[in-house]
Amino acid sequence: MGARISNTDAKRDMNIKTTGQGMMALSIILGIAILTLFFGKLEEKQYNPNTAPLSLAQEESIEVSLVQNRQGHYVVTGEINHQSVVFLLDTGATDVVVPERIARRLGLAYGRPSQAMTANGVITIWQTNIDELRIGDIRLQKVAASINPKMASESILLGMSALRRIEFIQQGDSLTLRQKSL
Repeated sequence: MGARISNTDAKRDMNIKTTGQGMMALSIILGIAILTLFFGKLEEKQYNPNTAPLSLAQEESIEVSLVQNRQGHYVVTGEINHQSVVFLLDTGATDVVVPERIARRLGLAYGRPSQAMTANGVITIWQTNIDELRIGDIRLQKVAASINPKMASESILLGMSALRRIEFIQQGDSLTLRQKSL
């Protein structure tokens, strides 16, 4: 006669099978989450390779060296009024241009409205003033800026109202920012 499987054995085998399937599903989900985090960080590093810019303090100046991202832009993490932000250097922008959502987070004051010509046409922007802008050890005080309500970017355009106050030298795929010591 064949071996007889009891009801208890069948339930135990079913519980083991169910537990194994659950563990396999959990492993797959965990693996996907880890890969998502890894590739998300990799993508972020490709967009902003200057998340922790190093400063070189010399007797007469402070220098910060940046490298281009994969698109050929200079993106760097810095601060506005002691809060972390991401800048995209833009010599074609007259002012530092802050997306409205970021301006609200930073608590920037809305000043006089004015009109600005953008790639999408004429828009209303608001003038504002940044008490302190920082990239590495380079610090700029009282920087003119504008708040753009139509800008959906996660980055702030670092325009000429800040860049004209420092030297910048591009060589190959690197850019050196230099602030003369006072």
